[in-house]
Amino acid sequence: MKVMKFGGTSVGTPTRMKDVTKLVTSSGEQVFVVFSAMSGTTNSLVEISNYLYKKNPEGANEVINKLEEKYMQHVEELFSTKEWKETTRVFLMDVFKYLRSFTKELFTSFEEKSIVAQGEIMSTNMIANYMKEQGIKATLLSALDFMRTDKNAEPDPTYIKEKLAAVLEDNQGAQVYITQGFICRNAYGEIDNLQRGGSDYSASLIGAAINAEEIQIWTDIDGMHNNDPRVVEKTEPVHQLHFEEAAELAYFGAKILHPTCVQPAKFAGIPVRLLNTMDPKAEGTTISNYTEKGKIKAVAAKDNITAIKIKSSRMLLATGFLRKVFEIFESYQTAIDMVCTSEVGVSMSIDNPSRLGEIVDELKKYGTVTVDRDMCIICVVGDLDWSNVGFETLATEAMKNIPVRMISYGGSNYNISFLIKESDKKRALQSLSDTLFNN
Repeated sequence: MKVMKFGGTSVGTPTRMKDVTKLVTSSGEQVFVVFSAMSGTTNSLVEISNYLYKKNPEGANEVINKLEEKYMQHVEELFSTKEWKETTRVFLMDVFKYLRSFTKELFTSFEEKSIVAQGEIMSTNMIANYMKEQGIKATLLSALDFMRTDKNAEPDPTYIKEKLAAVLEDNQGAQVYITQGFICRNAYGEIDNLQRGGSDYSASLIGAAINAEEIQIWTDIDGMHNNDPRVVEKTEPVHQLHFEEAAELAYFGAKILHPTCVQPAKFAGIPVRLLNTMDPKAEGTTISNYTEKGKIKAVAAKDNITAIKIKSSRMLLATGFLRKVFEIFESYQTAIDMVCTSEVGVSMSIDNPSRLGEIVDELKKYGTVTVDRDMCIICVVGDLDWSNVGFETLATEAMKNIPVRMISYGGSNYNISFLIKESDKKRALQSLSDTLFNN
């Protein structure tokens, strides 16, 4: 069985829902489909929550009314029979009644998660009802019955596999199984969500749990490109990536995929395909445990980086110096992207400067601290094993006219990274494309 995941834009209108239905059923095979909320819905639900946090029920009700009006119009456009219009309308009315109930109660983060979950619950019910109206054997499975995180807020794969197997056993014979992405329960049974990667993470976890043939992530672009198409001319989709290559690209700026969401598929050895809802025949990108030898695949960029350098003559041969430095970042819950060291100094980059002031104050106990803001990490990804003579030279040659603050190479076999000024980003990306891909 294949797992297919569709994002918010893919189900953003009644017309798109109809197109997705044709796409899902075109092969005649049994499939498991994961849907996000309709585009714009989650933002509205977050806005409702913000009003409730601020004890402004009137503002919340105004947003609820607008959202309800929008959904009722969608029902008119999506369904052709009176029976299914009425069934779906009654269901949606119950959801909006539930949303209004929060305007009379104490509001906390627990209630917010329940509110935000309604986006996926509404979209999946609408699509399941539409498929049934079309005579398709579709079964809606609630993600809240099998998707769970543990006490560390990480997915619980053993629980998910066992519960999903039981749910499927009780619902045999469907052509299309439908469930919600993003939402789950936590270890205490409360409604929660998967946060990082959202619905993509759900699809990957489900694929691993049922040992799927493949996991398809459907978006509105034709796979992961070899550079940022918003910045660089003549980019092309990358047809094949290793899971590690995809994770590097996702972490360093390729927005199509979250770096953690494909981990369950990677460990289960299940290929992930990135496909385009608007152009279903496009090849897209296949991500697997296979490495194409001798190829540089793609370039990505990560903005809003801050570089911190600490220089200290006391560091020379000082045991424990790096540990003390890293502990400072850990104590302020600030992740480090790149690290470069020398005998008398260490440079690091971070993408979250919210605790920068405290971090710098602590670091000054150990040496002279310099901070560079408005930086950007350029990441070149491919088969960059150190034994591939000349590959790193290709990347550095492309950067010969760009001032480079730091270079990181050898941390993995798939990545070489450059820290540069954000103002040089476009020139750097275009030069890398011209050197690596367009010759």
